[in-house]
This record gives sequence, C-alpha cells and structure tokens, in this order.
Amino acid sequence: MAGISKKTLFVAFVVSLGGFLFGFDAGIISGVVSYAGPQFDLSDAQTGWVVSSPSFAAMIAMLFSGRLSDQIGRKKILIVVAFLYSLSALLSAYASSYEMLYIARMIGGLAFGAALILAPTYIAEISSAKNRGTLVSVQQLNIVLGFFAAFLCNDYLNRLYSSGESFLTDETVWRWMLGLELAPALLYFLLLFFVPRSPRWLIIKDKLQEAKKVLKLLHGEKKAQEEMALIGENIAGQSVKPKVPISELFKPALRFIIVVGLVIGVLQQITGINAIYFYATQIFKQTGIGTDAAFTSGIWLSFTTVVFTIVAMVLIDRMGRRPLLLVGIAGIALSLLICAYGFSQATYKLEATNVASLENVDSAALTPFVGKEFDNDVDFKNAMKEALGSQAFAKNEGAILEAAISMNATLVLIGILGFIACFAFSLGPVMWVMLSELYPNKYRGLAIGVIGFVNSFASWLVQQVFPWELSNLGNAMSFLIFGMIAVVGFFVLLRILPETKGKTLEEIEKEFVKA
Repeated sequence: MAGISKKTLFVAFVVSLGGFLFGFDAGIISGVVSYAGPQFDLSDAQTGWVVSSPSFAAMIAMLFSGRLSDQIGRKKILIVVAFLYSLSALLSAYASSYEMLYIARMIGGLAFGAALILAPTYIAEISSAKNRGTLVSVQQLNIVLGFFAAFLCNDYLNRLYSSGESFLTDETVWRWMLGLELAPALLYFLLLFFVPRSPRWLIIKDKLQEAKKVLKLLHGEKKAQEEMALIGENIAGQSVKPKVPISELFKPALRFIIVVGLVIGVLQQITGINAIYFYATQIFKQTGIGTDAAFTSGIWLSFTTVVFTIVAMVLIDRMGRRPLLLVGIAGIALSLLICAYGFSQATYKLEATNVASLENVDSAALTPFVGKEFDNDVDFKNAMKEALGSQAFAKNEGAILEAAISMNATLVLIGILGFIACFAFSLGPVMWVMLSELYPNKYRGLAIGVIGFVNSFASWLVQQVFPWELSNLGNAMSFLIFGMIAVVGFFVLLRILPETKGKTLEEIEKEFVKA
C-alpha cells in the first residue's frame, strides 16, 4: 500500500468496520441456525426469513441512506449505523421467540444496508485516483475478516458445547454466537468519532476551509491543493441541486453506467455467494463430513476469502477492474459446476451398524430404511423427516448424513473454496470499487443507493429461497442453477464491462457520462 498515508488508511479502515460487522453477522448466522432452527422448530420458509431478514431491511436502508447522507453527511449516518449494530446484537442474543429474533436481525439489516452504501462512497471521496481501488477494497477486506472471525467463534463455541463440560447448552450456545457481535459494534461506534467528514461533501456544502483541512490531513499540502481544484471544477460544472430526483438516473446520458452497475450488482448475488456464506455449515453437512467438521470447514472457507481479498487489493490498481472481474466470474462458473457434479454423484444408504451408532435418534424408526439406497438427497431427507419428524431430523441432520452418504466430499470442498476464492478477488471487492467510481458527485449517493437496493433484493431472494431449494430441488440442481447463471454473466460482462483503473472520478465522468 505504498503511497497511502497512515491517516488515510486508518480512516478507510475505521469507516469500513461496518463491513466487518456485516461479515461477522453473515458468518455467525450459519452456526446459529444449526441450533436456533431446531429449538424454534423453524420451517424452511422461517429459516430463510431469519437468515435473510437483515438483507430485506437493508433494501429499505439503501433506498434512503445515500440521499440522506448527501444532505447531512456520511459521518453522521455511519454513527447511527454503529448504534443500530450494537442494538441488534443485544436484542438478538436475548431473543425469546422466532419473531423477536428476526426483528432484532432486521435492525442490524438497516445498519449494514446503510454501511455497505456509505463506506465505499466515503472512501472513494477521500482517495486519490492512484489508490482508490485499494482503499475501497478495504471495505471488502473487513467484510471477509468479519466472516473469518465469525467462523472461528462458531467453531470454538460449537466445540465448547460438544465437549459437554462447559456452561453452554442448546438454549444458550447460539445466543453467545449472536451476542459476541456487540464488542466490535461498540468499538466501531467509538472510533467513528475520530474520522473527518468527507472532503467532497464539504465542498458541495460550501465548507471550503474544513474540506481543505481534511484533504491536507489525508494527502499533504500539495496534493490537497490539486484535489481541491479538481473537485471544485467538477462541482462548478454540475449546477448541483439540493435533491436529485430518481427519474434523473434514467437520463440517456447515464444509461450506460446505470446498466453496468445493475448488471454487476445483480450478478454479485444471484451466483449464490450469500447462500454459501449464510448457510455454510448446512452445506458442508450435506457432504456427510459431520457437524463438527462442517463448523471447521467454515474456517477454511473464510480463510480462503481473506487471502484472495488481499490478492484483489494488491492487483486491482495494477491489473485493473475488468480483468479481475472476467477471470473471477469464469472461475466462479467452473467452481459451481464442479460442486453440482460432485453432489450429483452422491448416494445415500443406512446400514444397521450405522443406525445403531446414532445418538439421540430413534433407531427403531430408521430400521425400515436399513439397506435401502437413495440416489438423491431430496428423497433421502424426506424419508428421514417422515420417519423421525422434522425437528428431530434437523437436530441430527449432520450425523444422519454422515452415516448414510457416499460421495467425493473433497471435490465439493474444492469447488466451494474455488468459488469463494474467485469471488473474493472479483465480484466481491470490484463491484463496490466500480460503483464508487462510475457515478458523478451529483448522482453518486442516489445511484449507489438504488443499485445497492437491487443488489440487496437479489441477496435477500437467494437467502430466502435457498433452504427451499435444498429441500425441493436438491444440492446438485441448486448449484447447477447458480453455475449456469455465472456462465451467462461472464458473456454479458465480456461485452459491456468498462475499465476505470487509474482515472480520477472527474475523468471517468467525462468518458462514460454523455451530455
């Protein structure tokens, strides 16, 4: 990160801690549903809603947070965001019902919806053209560090509970998972008071002395003068209005950059990233490796994400946005198709010795299925639910699948880790970098808010539907659908994706916004 001042790096890191909290929440819920799901006897739809409700709330936040920040400033909204994260963590840990749990998580969703929009916007506005891609990618790095921390916590608490020698119970283990988020949320809240207001926003609000002071703090005297001149010239030529109606986004001059943003925003989610992140533990259970190993595999998943996000940060301002996205989406498609193939080869058969070894399971209820082979997971799981009841099967799904399945679990693990790696250096960070770059100052908050809304809607839809997909379409078909979407996405991006590497925000506007 040569050429980036320590102060700029610190500010970018603090602002993007909201991404860490988003990642932590997304990772922790994959472990939570393994315990809270059976406890509340959640249906597929209810499980989907508990997991996806933050994304639903995020859609609402994304609609107004960009515009609101244009009016009162990025920093003030981010402080409110940190407070909401803290409140959500506290209420989630004390949830006494399914309804209280999803409402508490929706409060957190309002926070991360605003944070995912405002952090890259703010960071782009404090960065120079040379290091903007790297700094905006700090947001994605914090997201994946949040995932990693969450999976470490999940694995540790699961092992502590499984040992039978701790204070944790079925009733409390998932509450501790959720409650741990309170600590980083409070840290985020406190640190935000030490970051300055956005210099571009200050100039728009005619607070020139404060803007110059911030730019000098971040970039030094000489660079501050250059940035002030560039920003001032750009704003002067825009005839900035206090409010920009949403209808202006559909002007012919903006059509190209809006279409590019929407395509990237939708593609990032409908290739299934949040199905894998939010349901990681359940997906790994489907391979028959067992509950404990499924929790541990989540650590490998999140570690892979961290490593390849750092790769993206190193390469994004060297290789450019377009090559990373195209290589990444090609790898995503291949990895998902490998997963689909691996699951399609699985068979399921219970033997008498395996049934007898299952703990906390009514062995007599499974006796009629001993020796019977199933060639797909849907029929097998439906038979188990009918024999044991949905709640009992949900509590013991990992052990039952481990006893019955015959498949190449390593192939699926390679496919999932390959998908995660390719996503981490492409669609993950590059989308937010490009969204922060493509839109003029006048439209940036509104445009990113609208595209963020669509992105969040796609995310919510995938999370909501995925439990139903696994139950009704099966593992292989679910991954095949995601893989084919990625294939189509590759060819669309190949045709329309521009390059923004090394250009100032003002140069990008001149090139891609046609008056």
